[in-house]
Amino acid sequence: MEETLSFGDLVKLLRKRLWLITFTTLIAATISGIISFFVLTPVYEAKTQILVNQAKTEQQFYSTQEVQTNIQLINTYNDIIKSPAILEKVKKELKLDISAQELSNQIQVVTSENSQVAQIVVQDTSAKRAAQIANTTASVFQKQVPKLMNVDNVKVLSKATVGESASPVKPQPLLNIAIAIVVGLMVGIGLSFLLEYLDNTLKTEQDIENILGLPVIGVVTNIKDVPKPSNVSRPDVAARVPQRGETYGS
Repeated sequence: MEETLSFGDLVKLLRKRLWLITFTTLIAATISGIISFFVLTPVYEAKTQILVNQAKTEQQFYSTQEVQTNIQLINTYNDIIKSPAILEKVKKELKLDISAQELSNQIQVVTSENSQVAQIVVQDTSAKRAAQIANTTASVFQKQVPKLMNVDNVKVLSKATVGESASPVKPQPLLNIAIAIVVGLMVGIGLSFLLEYLDNTLKTEQDIENILGLPVIGVVTNIKDVPKPSNVSRPDVAARVPQRGETYGS
């Protein structure tokens, strides 16, 4: 016979397994906090902005076609910035002991739709090194574009700087702990339902009726043992020892 759980049954189940849900939630939050604060290495981020725009003289005017051409060039420049032709020179200038592929994984080029401005975003475990990589990549790219594309249309708008109190972009301990709490709750509730599903013991008269399909006609209550009374002296029935010269009948 298929059983369905009402809202009241769900509440009773959650109350019954509240200790399990609380335990899994605390364990998940504690583990997440320890890993976020003491295990994971902080990662910092630095950004440099570049502008893709052909230099103009006083007699020249901008046209919509030229702007669209510059915007389309940005997609090509995104690949060039992360190419070995640029990154190998960045490595050499900064004396970085990593491969060009590893350096490429640290760099991301972000552009907005229909915009001639691109951002070179660098993430590194050192805030100072992240800023150096971003600025050097932009500088090397600006110098190499005329040689690679036969056009000089790149200008550095802003350089990456390192603040006095730079904060890492990851890990985010509070966010990680919040996610761990949600996961802990879900795991705890899931385990509660699993344990309840695996528990096939009979607890109430309703369980017996559901399984046997017969009504319950009687219930035997649990009778506790009554403690036996302690021995009490009965002076009225106690045997009297006769004194000298007396008889039992006197």
